[in-house]
Order: sequence, then structure tokens, then C-alpha cells
Amino acid sequence: MEFKARILDEKAMNRSLTRLAHEIIEKNKGVADVMLVGIRSRGVPLAKTIAEKIEMIEGDSVEVGSLDITLYRDDLTEIDKQAIVKGSDIQSDINGKIVVLVDDVVFTGRTVRAAMDALIDIGRPKSIQLAVLIDRGHREFPIRPDYVGKNVPSSSSEIIKVHLKELDNVNEVCIYQGKEKPE
Repeated sequence: MEFKARILDEKAMNRSLTRLAHEIIEKNKGVADVMLVGIRSRGVPLAKTIAEKIEMIEGDSVEVGSLDITLYRDDLTEIDKQAIVKGSDIQSDINGKIVVLVDDVVFTGRTVRAAMDALIDIGRPKSIQLAVLIDRGHREFPIRPDYVGKNVPSSSSEIIKVHLKELDNVNEVCIYQGKEKPE
């Protein structure tokens, strides 16, 4: 994997997450029935950051949960024989709530499809919305984010990595050249 460019530095990430918070508030006319659910692992700290920004803007807190989609993946057997399940942590009832799924990068849409399946097994939300920091295109499923921090057109051989202070000691988004995939 060869470094190509830094797409977002810490300040740009902060601006994008602040904008996402404003857009979530605006689209839902406040946050009374809104719950943020981060897709493990990088969606969870992003959801917490967006929730903090919403509270600063609105003065109202938003519940944040985490969702482990490991057992819902359609490529589970290709990834590992022994899947490591970290578990979901959603403290309250999602029935009738507006659930905003939060993830770092949307690519093929398979992760989001798995997350929706996992949510539906937990309850019946009023609606499910999707917030992502990076949308890189290349969808294989008809999934479109409601909120996007940055659109980054990329080739399928490129890799986009979101680095977070909570996990990597730095906030940035970088693009790398991966190995060419055989057709």
C-alpha cells in the first residue's frame, strides 16, 4: 500500500463533522426522536463526535449506540474462519426512532446493507438514515447516504483510510494506492 495523498486533515475533518451535525438537525427538524448508531469500529467514535457537536449546537443530547455487523456480513467466510464478534451496544428501544447509521467510508454498500439487517433484528425504527465521512462511490447495492462529509471519486484499486485519534492517535483521511485487482 503506497501513500498517495491526505484528503482531510484534522481541521477539515472537524468542519465536515460539524456540517454533518447541522444537516442531521436540519433534516429532522431537531433531534427529539433521533438516535445515532455507529457501525463498529470507526463509525462509533464518529457518531460520538457528531453527537457532541449536535449537543453544542442544539443544547439537546442525542443517544449514541454501536452496532457490530460481523455476523450479518455476506463475505464472512472469505474474511476469517473465526469471526471476532465485539457486540452491539444500543441501550434504548429503537422502535419508532429515527436511527442515523454512522460509518467512516461508504464503498460498495455491503456494510450498510448488513447494518440495516442487524438494526431490523433489534427493532423497527421509524426511519434509517445514513451519515458517512467519505463517499467513494463504486456501489454494488442501491444505497445512498443521506449525509456525506466529502465525496472522493476513487479507483477500485485505491484504499481510503480514516485515521481517528481514539484508535490511531491522529485525525485524518488518506488515500493509498493498493495492488491492482485482477478483472
